Amino acid sequence: MKTRHLIDLDSLSLSEIGDILHMAEAIAKKPSYYSDSCHGMLMATAFYEPSTRTQMSFQAAMLRLGGKVIGFDSPDGTSVSKGESLKDTVRVLSGYADIITIRHPLEGAAKAASMYSAAPVINAGDGGHLHPTQTLTDIFTLLREKGTLENLTIGLCGDLKHGRTVHSLIKAISRYKGNRFVLISTPELALPAYLKAVITENGLEYEEKDSLADALSMIDVLYMTRIQRERFAGHEDYEKQKGIFILDTEKLYNAKYGLKILHPLPRVDEIEDEVDDDPRAVYFIQAEYGMYARMALILHMLDGETKHIDPRPEGDGERVCSNPKCVTGAETYLPKLFRRKGGKFICEYCDKMK
Repeated sequence: MKTRHLIDLDSLSLSEIGDILHMAEAIAKKPSYYSDSCHGMLMATAFYEPSTRTQMSFQAAMLRLGGKVIGFDSPDGTSVSKGESLKDTVRVLSGYADIITIRHPLEGAAKAASMYSAAPVINAGDGGHLHPTQTLTDIFTLLREKGTLENLTIGLCGDLKHGRTVHSLIKAISRYKGNRFVLISTPELALPAYLKAVITENGLEYEEKDSLADALSMIDVLYMTRIQRERFAGHEDYEKQKGIFILDTEKLYNAKYGLKILHPLPRVDEIEDEVDDDPRAVYFIQAEYGMYARMALILHMLDGETKHIDPRPEGDGERVCSNPKCVTGAETYLPKLFRRKGGKFICEYCDKMK
């Protein structure tokens, strides 16, 4: 059965992902062929958090498919600022539009939205949790630039603790054979334990390093990320971490000739401008690839879909998520959903263990 909402790339089978990547490749080769594919359809973009690339990429994707776009890029000036719940906003938008993309600062917000939407919901980023369409962009970039999604040594550098693009990419690429990860961060921004478990449970290996220069000779792909000011509790904590990992041409002397440098953007100071001219830097074409990947995803999600609201699961008693950034803390009407793993419970919205 085809996935109705895209909250986590895990919900797509490898076969479905392959179909979407194949479609993205076809669109990239001849985009004009698909220019009327979504004629008469509307996409609603509900962006509760600032965005440039993701929002405009989705807008460009829908417009290039012949559809139209409505929505907001800030809750200011909408009924959200008056206290309207996520549930009510989504119920209204899903009556207007054929498909909804949502970005939200709270983790699990996209899943919550999908429970009250009559239209398919695409997660365009939920807090520091997941960013599945950026991951589609990333793996499409890897496929085009490296020719494979297997047997790669991938270095991920920067804020691995809060980086939702990193989290989504690790979960996705761990499903492909023979890949290995080099995790480059400070101890304070290390990858969460549950994601390290994802790597090992898939029979793959990872290594942790605190030096970008030392890691460059080992890797086939470098995935740089910025230190995210908005994910820190205070300015002082952010100041301690920013500027620790900076990629420049001097460091690249030790890198492989076939290295590909990716970045989800925006960058701040983690990649020097001089690196832009290195043929191994592919982050700007990566952004263009994202539009083709999202065009393919939109077509996949809308194929044969009719509007309805899925039955909502029952909540799990009085158990509550301890994550202060989980959507269930703000949207208190949501059923409390957990899955058991060993002797612990994992929140179905934000994946935090209790």
